[in-house]
Amino acid sequence: MISNISRRSFIQHSAIAALGSGLIPSAVSAAPNVEKMRFGLVTYLWGQDLDLPTLLRTCEKSGIGGVELRTEHKHGVEPSLSSHERSEVKKRFADSPVTLVGYGSNAQFHEADPAKVKANIELTKQYVQLMHDCGGSGVKVKPNGFSPDVSHEKTIEQIGQSLNIVARYAADFGQQIRVEAHGRGTQELDVMQAIFKVADHKNATVCWNCNTVDTNGQGLEHKFNLVKNRLGATVHVHELRAGSYPYQELINLLKGVDYQGWILLEAGGNPDDKVAALTEQRALFEKMIR
Repeated sequence: MISNISRRSFIQHSAIAALGSGLIPSAVSAAPNVEKMRFGLVTYLWGQDLDLPTLLRTCEKSGIGGVELRTEHKHGVEPSLSSHERSEVKKRFADSPVTLVGYGSNAQFHEADPAKVKANIELTKQYVQLMHDCGGSGVKVKPNGFSPDVSHEKTIEQIGQSLNIVARYAADFGQQIRVEAHGRGTQELDVMQAIFKVADHKNATVCWNCNTVDTNGQGLEHKFNLVKNRLGATVHVHELRAGSYPYQELINLLKGVDYQGWILLEAGGNPDDKVAALTEQRALFEKMIR
């Protein structure tokens, strides 16, 4: 009963219930509102060499609304931060128009060694605490392929059960678990669908990753439909003008489900003028969502 739950816990669980649907909390509406699909940056790779103040200035100048901070980058937002340092990170974002969307971790749950799986679960919990303290809303994790000596079925079950553990834990901190479609074999959307049949906690969500395999076989729309009901608050895209990935088709599919999360640029290379490069990508995104 609500009377047995603290106000803080009730608010957190209510927010997670909304996030777990794949939409931001204000998502429920009578008609699609694509203006709430927002453009941001994954610091891998264009932001990897920027300290936090420079990263925020760069995003502000280029009109980038949010960032997913990746581990081991120059901004230095890591679990080793003290309580005071975490408060400073939170304040920097509070004083900026740029949103701390969440954290890009390397935590993975496909390992054949149970001790490694347990260690990654514990590491994810540290990242969850970090984002809670810094003002973020979620943590990206991933599978990273199949182990050669373990059946696919067993690995899928292991990944799914691990996600349930961290999803339950993260819910208590108001954080969403975002599972990147990643790794040889495990990036396939039918495999992701199988993982999420096991990972039935609604706080475990899919981070669409724009892999080349998405268009194989029955095509993008079929693959999208496999996981559309478990989409989280983040989608990763690469440079919108480069390559052959059908970004406009993806955006249209996201419009069709009234997606109201973050489209995050995860771009390769290292442009000299990052403000100009980011401004160009933002303009392309804005044209696509019209």
